[in-house]
Parts: sequence; C-alpha cells; structure tokens
Amino acid sequence: MLVIPAIDLKGGRCVRLRQGRMDEATVYGDDPAAVARRWAEAGARRIHVVDLDGAFAGRPENREAIRAIRRAVDVPIELGGGIRDRATAEALFAEGVDYVILGTAALEDPDLVARLAEAHPERVLVGIDARAGRVAVRGWADVTDVAAEDLARDLAGRGAAGFIFTDIERDGMQTGVNLEATAAFARAAGRPVIASGGVSTLRDIERLIPLEAHGVVGVITGRALYEGTLDLAEAIAVAQGPTGDPR
Repeated sequence: MLVIPAIDLKGGRCVRLRQGRMDEATVYGDDPAAVARRWAEAGARRIHVVDLDGAFAGRPENREAIRAIRRAVDVPIELGGGIRDRATAEALFAEGVDYVILGTAALEDPDLVARLAEAHPERVLVGIDARAGRVAVRGWADVTDVAAEDLARDLAGRGAAGFIFTDIERDGMQTGVNLEATAAFARAAGRPVIASGGVSTLRDIERLIPLEAHGVVGVITGRALYEGTLDLAEAIAVAQGPTGDPR
C-alpha cells in the first residue's frame, strides 16, 4: 500500500485545512519544494499536491509552487485543484505532472474524464469528496445530492484510472479513517482507490491494510506528518510489509 504525503498549497505556502475550511488553515512551510524533498528523502513513492486556491477559483493558482515541486523531486506527482478543462490538464501534463485529479469537473462534465483518459491512459484520477456519502464540489463549498458510490461507478466506466476518496468530516481532524465508508466506496468503484482523511497514527495505517482486498491501494496523509504524530518512513515500512516489498 502506498503512503502518500500531501502538500496543500495556499498562497504559495504549504498549509493544512480542517474539514476543507479555508479560514481554518495552518501554515506548515513557506517553501513547498523543500517540503517535497523532505518527503521524497523519507521514501515517498508519490506525492499528493492540491492547489487549494485553484479549487475555489476554478483554475490553478499556485503554478510556480507546483513547478518548483516538480523540479525538486523525481517521484511521481498527482495534482488536483482547479483542473476544470482539457487545456488546463494538458498544460499540467506538459509541465511534468504525472497524474491529474479531476473533482468538480468530473461531476459536471463526466465526458472530460473519458476524453482525457483516452489521451492519457492510467493518468487521470478522480477525486470524490463526500460528506455523509454525498459528493461535495468547488473546494467542498457545495454538497450535492449525488451519491459518491454512484458517481464512482459511472466514472469508472468512462476510463478513470482510479479514485481518491475523502471523507470530509474526517479530513484534517486526525480522528481515524472511516474504514466502512472507504471499503464500501472501493467495492462500488471497482478501480484502485486511495483513501484520504483522518489519518493520525501508525495504527490508522495498519487498520487500512486489510482494505487492500477491496481495492484500496494507498492512503494520503498530511496533518499527521506535519504535526509529528506519524513518521513517514515508519508508515511506509509498515505498509510495505515484513518483506520490504509493496503489498
């Protein structure tokens, strides 16, 4: 299982939010590239980057920070936040982003997922953020009537390479992963799922490992790393198993 450190960008700085609230941001660094190097040196095999300003603006707003992160590390980068059209996605691919994450656009223009997936196989992920099982969009500002599992089924059929499932009520709260909701979502999606929201300690990583049987292939963690309640190298070692090979 992949343990994926998160770098959330707001105003060019590395921050973390609580439950997606922009007014509850904690700044953890003014140099996102240095943060990325720190995680890569600790053994990260992928880095999750979110342009928070972009999620609200509808277009990427932290492009220079994203470029700096790309220059700083060799590991794959997945990026979400404000990617609402093909031109934006293509520009980010051209700048070296390995995976784009569609969120709001995937709900409002599901054919965009299909078009991008055809052009870039296995590089288009969909971020589905849920509050009480319903999809939230536009930086989690709007909660829709669409069931997260129904949207996953539809977009899997359109070529999504995988999904990032976030339980908003757990995100940034360090209260543990919602295992039941994550497993149910993964079963419905039928494609690889990365869990997000609620990781606090090594025990949360250990509890997620059995969900691999349902298609959960990774977990994103942010605040726990920055607050020091989870050591990335240790978490990666646990997720890889006793042989040292990825499970």
